[in-house]
Amino acid sequence: MPATVGVIANPASGRDIRRLVAGASVFDNAEKGSMVFRAMAGLGEAGVERVLMMPAADGVGAALERQLSGRRGALAEAPFPVLEVLGQASTGTAQDTVAAVREMVARDVAAIVVLGGDGTHRLVAAHCGDIPLLALSTGTNNAFPEMREATVAGLAAGLVATGAAPADGTVVREHGLEVSTNGRRELALVDVAVSTERFVGSRALWKAGSVSELFVAFAGPSAIGLSAIAGILDPVARGEGEALHVRLAPPGEAARTVRVPLAPGLIAPVGVRDHRRIAAGETVALPAAAGCLALDGEREIEHSEADAATVRLVPGPRRIDVDAVMRLTRAAAT
Repeated sequence: MPATVGVIANPASGRDIRRLVAGASVFDNAEKGSMVFRAMAGLGEAGVERVLMMPAADGVGAALERQLSGRRGALAEAPFPVLEVLGQASTGTAQDTVAAVREMVARDVAAIVVLGGDGTHRLVAAHCGDIPLLALSTGTNNAFPEMREATVAGLAAGLVATGAAPADGTVVREHGLEVSTNGRRELALVDVAVSTERFVGSRALWKAGSVSELFVAFAGPSAIGLSAIAGILDPVARGEGEALHVRLAPPGEAARTVRVPLAPGLIAPVGVRDHRRIAAGETVALPAAAGCLALDGEREIEHSEADAATVRLVPGPRRIDVDAVMRLTRAAAT
């Protein structure tokens, strides 16, 4: 059966407030369009026949169209999937991503290529079920997606989508942090921060001074963003089955102060009261307080002193391990 792969390219990723208050750069939308083209080249080489893509405004679609119309020579002769842009009406909001993923699920795509930051991937993961994700970084603070050459990443996704590379050993189950409050459940892929800021506002959370507690699903020592706090204190590898719970305090009152890269170009002192590991499935109740819960660096849920909230580590989305796919493919070719 011919394989179909979905593509979500968020035109707004990499353009939040951190480019104004820190040293973050804007990820060019023309480059996102070029990345989609290169990913399609890899998908076509692997035998994928059709790509379903979320409508992309703000230069992403135009750049992709220029690349497609400019195919000639060796590019024109190479296998290339048919591109179908979904017919949904664009709202310019996160609902575009949700609607696109739901249609891709309904049309039984074999994988979804996602270009965006942690927030974009969180939205896709919440609605894709068990469809494996190829996570490509085009955001500001990126921990879940990876910065990769899209051609090779597309080839890996195509090999998984067509069955040429078995999912066993090449597709990994990630963990996430489930937040429950007032009957609402949300999944964060990287971290959950409890902030004293009362309103969602500009959404991006880049100041540690307003954070009282932090939960991190995984963090390496080279992480950037709030998860970098965990990466300095006690790195948690992907797939460990544990998360880190950190309680913060003002640097002058804390048991320990660490300097943390909170955003591109921004390194700041963070006071740590204490920290501990939590096991998968363990439920942690948050103290009653007014403020916001930030998921993957973005304030998402406003809550009051009367709102009960819990956090626990749970199974998350399935992610294509590009290195594992290519190791397996090259080993089979020798």
